[in-house]
This record gives sequence, structure tokens and C-alpha cells, in this order.
Amino acid sequence: QVQLVESGGGLVQAGGSLRLSCAASGSFFNINRMNWYRQAPGKEREMVAAVTSGGNTNYATSVKGRFTISRDKNSVYLQMNSLKLEDTAVYYCNAAITPTRWEGSHNYWGQGTQVTVSS
Repeated sequence: QVQLVESGGGLVQAGGSLRLSCAASGSFFNINRMNWYRQAPGKEREMVAAVTSGGNTNYATSVKGRFTISRDKNSVYLQMNSLKLEDTAVYYCNAAITPTRWEGSHNYWGQGTQVTVSS
């Protein structure tokens, strides 16, 4: 069974930094695109950053230049610098994973990790 487990959230002052990690565990054939999403109270979930298996990255306009997504074999990371109050949200790891060579890609989500930015 494939699982995504996040870590690294917490409370930080505005202007500070946090690093989120997400590790895929279980048995699977391949990990394709890996993403970070976030959801603030009363708002819809939004994509923050994405990285393909080839290393191409994409960022939401609101975080470009402040956040950096990276990955190694089975993990994805989000380095968040110059944090702002509006970055406060639950951050979710998301990945497109192919369970076996005979299946198509499935979409998996982590449990979420809270990031709170204080003034």
C-alpha cells in the first residue's frame, strides 16, 4: 500500500523559513509528478509547487522566488523562505504514482502538515 508521509510543519515568524518533507513508502513501480498543495481556512486547496520526474519545476505566482521544490528518488521537499502571514495553511504532499508496471498512474495524498506564520 502506497503512503505519503509529510513532516516539517510548524509555527514560524513572518520572514522566517521552514522545510517540508514528504516520503513515499510501500511498494510501487514509479513515481511521476510530485506536488505540494495548500489549503487555508475558508479557501480552496491550491497548487503551490510541482516537480516532474525529469526535474522540471512549476510554482504558483504567490510563492515564486520564495519557495523551492526539490526531490530525490522517493521524496519531495519544499524549502519555504521569507514566509508571509498569508502562507499559513495546511500543506499537502501529492504524487502521481504507478503502483505496478501493468497499471496507470494513481493520485495519492499525504495527511497534511500545518504551517502557521505569525507576525
